[in-house]
Amino acid sequence: MKKKQFKTESKKLLDMMINSIYTHREIFLRELISNASDAIDKLYFRSLTDSSVAISKGDYAINLSADKTARTITISDNGCGMTKDELENNLGTIAKSGSFDFKKENESTEDVDVIGQFGVGFYSSFMVAKKITVRSKVYGEDMAHIWESEGADGYTIEECDKSTFGTEITLYIKEDTEEEKYSEFLDEYRIRALVKKYSDYIRYPIKMPVTKQRLKENSDKDYESYTEIETLNSMVPLWKKPAGEVSAEEYKNFYTEKFYDYEAPARVITQKSEGTATYSALLFVPAHAPFDYYTKEFEKGLELYSSGVMIMERCADLLPDYFSFVRGVVDSADLSLNISREILQHDRQLKVMAKAIEKKIKSELSKMMSEDREKYEKFFDSFGIQLKYGIYSDYGMHKDVLEDLLLFKSSNDKKYVSLKEYADAMKEEQTAIYYAAGESIEKIEMLPQLEAVKAKGYEVLYLTDDVDEFALKMLGKYADKEFKNVTAEAADLSTDEEKEKAKTENSSSEEMLNAMKEAIGKVLAVRFTTALAKHPVCLTSEGELSVEMEKVLKKMPGADGNLPKANVALEINLNHPIAEKIKSLYETDKEMLSKYAKILYNEACLIGGISLENPGELCELISELMV
Repeated sequence: MKKKQFKTESKKLLDMMINSIYTHREIFLRELISNASDAIDKLYFRSLTDSSVAISKGDYAINLSADKTARTITISDNGCGMTKDELENNLGTIAKSGSFDFKKENESTEDVDVIGQFGVGFYSSFMVAKKITVRSKVYGEDMAHIWESEGADGYTIEECDKSTFGTEITLYIKEDTEEEKYSEFLDEYRIRALVKKYSDYIRYPIKMPVTKQRLKENSDKDYESYTEIETLNSMVPLWKKPAGEVSAEEYKNFYTEKFYDYEAPARVITQKSEGTATYSALLFVPAHAPFDYYTKEFEKGLELYSSGVMIMERCADLLPDYFSFVRGVVDSADLSLNISREILQHDRQLKVMAKAIEKKIKSELSKMMSEDREKYEKFFDSFGIQLKYGIYSDYGMHKDVLEDLLLFKSSNDKKYVSLKEYADAMKEEQTAIYYAAGESIEKIEMLPQLEAVKAKGYEVLYLTDDVDEFALKMLGKYADKEFKNVTAEAADLSTDEEKEKAKTENSSSEEMLNAMKEAIGKVLAVRFTTALAKHPVCLTSEGELSVEMEKVLKKMPGADGNLPKANVALEINLNHPIAEKIKSLYETDKEMLSKYAKILYNEACLIGGISLENPGELCELISELMV
């Protein structure tokens, strides 16, 4: 029979189909199964208005089989089938979609939800097949036809025998090469995995002969193989069921199996939306961070489905970075997909969906904080840093979303407290939210300035993560209260009388204090203070960059000597005996005063958790004083 040429510039276009549009060869099976589902949909839709179609919905099925010897994969359905003209138009014309035409003709009918749109999915099969045959018979007709092609050179159509209605597609798989192992697609387990991955929620059963083993009779050791027809897909997505009909155990099993976690999720989130963007979402907040979560290798994103067919394994655009820990699926028929159905066009619906999902996640996390504090604190131990980075990133644009989700350990029993809880418990006269930063709670509690704040009965937030202070700087205020670092000059809680006393003393001792500053060489100033209780000295930062922030910057990759440095002052407790000692030395032994100044500075560094630049010098000075 004479071979017909494809309509359109076939060689060029078909080559593009095979080598450019699709990035993963494995999706050919998804496309063929989706086409089969569409064909069944069309016949089922016809049966609703045509009494001559005598087939119940429960009898529809898609069948798969593979023959390793013949190197063939067969996909068959009992759908509407195609006439000769339809084979000519739908398969002989690249990018002609019968499903699209059917959907357009019936767009006013809500029940119509076919998957195909572009008419190119069928040709993805040429990525793995050297030849394709399509045998098809329309329901209610006697004549069947076979379409056959080996690629861009053209195709043939002729009559054939076919006892059942519907369509049967046979792919003759290419031989393996050094670069490509096409035989993988003939493997039973590989086919099952692809169906589970892409087509698990096709609404008709996908059946396949599966090889199994059983014990031979009268034997406890020998097994025999047998074949059983098995349904490979789940059909009804869990997210399409009413939440009240799904048990906690079902949600747990779905999550642990799909996302390979050994622990039940901390929170299950269900969401259905209709209107501007119609979609269903089933989301999970993990109970712990995956081993690679805080690495560059981790990829965020939700599994994206269109009408039950998986389009993307990780759609990153549906999740903001600060909620990247959320796992789950989103299913929508409203998405604008590109021609390969592998990539989303960035349209308004996608943005609307992402915004609604973000709002829902925040709401559910807030509920978890109020309803199950213990579980939320465990969650925060794993993912709290990510929320803090969310506030710090993008110049604080997302602080309104995240600020009420933050927790910090505090001076009140070292327990977690939210910013709202802190603000609600503030004393009437308190004008700021106080915090202290350090490598650990133990080191924070050694800070000299902490004593004075706690003596006032004020609660202090303990910041132990590198990002903490940067995040609070982005927040600026909470409940109209500024954040103040207890080690900053602005956090001095001395009375006006005490401050005046220190000011007078600093003025009268200006020459001595300048001499000490010159001896140290690393501080902005040396001064007396009345803000300390028992400690003799402390380092106080001035400006936006604190000592702890400087330490964080130094730890960053690529840090060099050009990094900004914190401006610090050495403060000496005016009420400590050391104050009188240095005054005496200034009068009697200025050289010894210089040595005292260096010792006091190093002491303040040690108390403040700052590494000493020259510990040997300090040891010599102490030894000299001891002798």
